[in-house]
Amino acid sequence: MAMQSGFIKRIRDIMRMDAGINGDAQRIEQMVWMLFLKVYDAKEDDWELNEDNYESIIPEDLRWRNWAKADSNGHAMTGDKLLNFVNNTLFPVLKGNDVKEGDTIVYEGIKVTPDTTIKKAIVKSTFEDANNYMKDGVYLRQVIDVIDEIEFDDVKESHAFGFVYEEILRELQSAGSSGEFYTPRAVTEFMALMIKPKLGEKMADFACGTGGFITSWLGQLSKQVTDTSAQKQLDDSIYGIEKKPFPYLLCVTNMLLHDIEVPNIYHTNSLKHNLLDYTDDDKFDVILMNPPYGGHEDKSIQGFFPDDLASSETADLFMSVILYRLKKNGRAAVVVPDGFLFGLDNAKVNIKKKLIGEFNLHTVVRLPGSVFSPYTSITTNLLFFDNTKPTTETWFYRVDIPSDRKHFSKTKPMELKHFEDCITWWNNREIIPDGEYFKAQKYTADYLLNEQGCNIDLCGYPHEEEEILDPLDTIREYQERRTALNAEIDKVLAELEALLPGGVSE
Repeated sequence: MAMQSGFIKRIRDIMRMDAGINGDAQRIEQMVWMLFLKVYDAKEDDWELNEDNYESIIPEDLRWRNWAKADSNGHAMTGDKLLNFVNNTLFPVLKGNDVKEGDTIVYEGIKVTPDTTIKKAIVKSTFEDANNYMKDGVYLRQVIDVIDEIEFDDVKESHAFGFVYEEILRELQSAGSSGEFYTPRAVTEFMALMIKPKLGEKMADFACGTGGFITSWLGQLSKQVTDTSAQKQLDDSIYGIEKKPFPYLLCVTNMLLHDIEVPNIYHTNSLKHNLLDYTDDDKFDVILMNPPYGGHEDKSIQGFFPDDLASSETADLFMSVILYRLKKNGRAAVVVPDGFLFGLDNAKVNIKKKLIGEFNLHTVVRLPGSVFSPYTSITTNLLFFDNTKPTTETWFYRVDIPSDRKHFSKTKPMELKHFEDCITWWNNREIIPDGEYFKAQKYTADYLLNEQGCNIDLCGYPHEEEEILDPLDTIREYQERRTALNAEIDKVLAELEALLPGGVSE
């Protein structure tokens, strides 16, 4: 723990003195691109030992070992010289741009072709949108020196740094909008545990952020690794897509820290692909993810989806992608906001009809609203389903706030132990009454589709939690409620109008 707080505090203290760093999100981004180069350099040491004729995609002078480290006399680039090197040589080359002096090319930008291996290609994709925010070369040198102290060839120290990196990711929760990249570890661990990974399976996360679900998957699967063959199956078991550059950088670095030498993580947009063009080769045994919610997509994105599923809401579109990319007999665990459960607009209804009518939605776990605090207080849910058969019945279970607190927070987050009652119930399911409500109950598919009209907001919280919501969260929550209510009102009005002879004239 001392390494955790010491490392982060030292870097924070240095960066606070640099005029170019504005806020925690920039500080973390600045830190991570340097960490990536440090970790990548350590991995290249291994590859050089284990592969014949290994050649780095990074020009020799630009490899971490040759510019970031002090020479044998203790001298290292610093000040304006270092700043000029980083801004005008290192970054342009790693982004794929040539560096010239007059008409002479001094350094060629790194090139990626279809034949470039993933472990080399990630360098360019990682730096395409990365930024150096620091404006003082002396402070930049000091940060580099702190990072260079870490010895990744020391197994104990490397393992300890894994906890440091986890702390960095947790800090994203309070780093403004960057918090959207982090799903609480307790949630990812619970979902991976319940999905029961098996060696030989391939899992996917189409909005993988910093890689939380992937690392939880790897953590569960690693318990089955007993030899090099099994290790190879584990290494090949993951697939991730991340649209935004910063979380992509965080995720790739995370994978390297977890000894995934060939991270199948891609910097692209999962929604920009015609849904009907997916083949069996594009499908996965397991999908674990927390689709982005609260966002809206334009018509160009909606055009990739069938008309009945073409929603403007990001979470809805991702749900459709999941349904189309889950293998026959595959399993999925997905985080969705309350709005997905009670929403009655056309796209949501059609998605839920497809989910229940073609897939086996066997479990819905309701989570307290404060699980994602302080990023959001919007209540979320976990959907567990498989592609084995249409749904016959669905169990709902509500996870309650522990009796010793009113809500979860940054200092007192949700932990895996808070799922213990749910885990016990999962393996021995029973109806749990709660006054006039239910903490756990099962419902038939017919009830969900017909009697409920696809409003599957069941076994929810009978009393609202006592907490003050962030204004933006409050706006989002009321917008979701208004959309759902408008859809419900429109539906009832349409049904009433249909009963009138000749309909209703304006």
